[in-house]
Amino acid sequence: MRRLPPALVVAVAVMAVLAAVAGLAACSGGHDRAAGTRAGVWQPRPGLAWQWQLDGKVDPSVDVPVYDIDGFENTASDVARLHRDGRKVICYVNVGAWEDFRPDRDDFPRSVLGRPNGWHGERWLDIRRVSALRPVMERRFDMCRDKGFDAVEPDLVEGYGNDTGFPLTAHDQLRYNRMIADIAHERGLAVGLKNDLAQIPQLLDDFDFAVNEECAQYGECALLEPFIAAGKAVFHVEYAEPTAGFCPVARGLRLSSMLKKPELGTWREPC
Repeated sequence: MRRLPPALVVAVAVMAVLAAVAGLAACSGGHDRAAGTRAGVWQPRPGLAWQWQLDGKVDPSVDVPVYDIDGFENTASDVARLHRDGRKVICYVNVGAWEDFRPDRDDFPRSVLGRPNGWHGERWLDIRRVSALRPVMERRFDMCRDKGFDAVEPDLVEGYGNDTGFPLTAHDQLRYNRMIADIAHERGLAVGLKNDLAQIPQLLDDFDFAVNEECAQYGECALLEPFIAAGKAVFHVEYAEPTAGFCPVARGLRLSSMLKKPELGTWREPC
């Protein structure tokens, strides 16, 4: 569970909605990327059911068309097994924080490591250092491509709203997030925007779907409507709200919603 502080999202909510409407209007004149027609890249459509499992070896028994699993912890054989069952598979990769438990931990220069982010063994990255970080992220996305994944879920793409130890700005985040999207697309992978609701109007064209945590709990789900309007799926989870409380709204918005436990094991309760 990795979220921007709710106060920052609320502060930009009205601005984001208005900008999104304006942005969609501007893109209505045949902009292929906004329409979700990027050549050779999977485009998940609104309403697709999904499974999100980051804890433990993937359990392929859940009957849904989309799986989102850890890119390091799962093998090409795991991805192939899901493909044989007719599933599309998303590769979870952390792009905003260093993790001391990953095999490529020594590839990061010490100078890009910031403050701990609250998760054991993790430290924020200085996303301004794109020349240092891009090669590492390219190798990670190469891994996703080579294992046969269809898409990537880049995590922690809203460091500018946190106490990272670096003076990150919204502009820094936009530049970095667009770089991440480009790296994915260069490899034929779809890419999802994880949370970062405040920058949806600026990033809608760059990302093929969204992944969101707890928009219902914080009253933010309407901020995701631009993705749905563009024909792009929003894969959404809640951790504390009961399904009876958020599923009616989720169905109305055509979100792909379910209740999960924060450790993101196999258990799920879909809408």
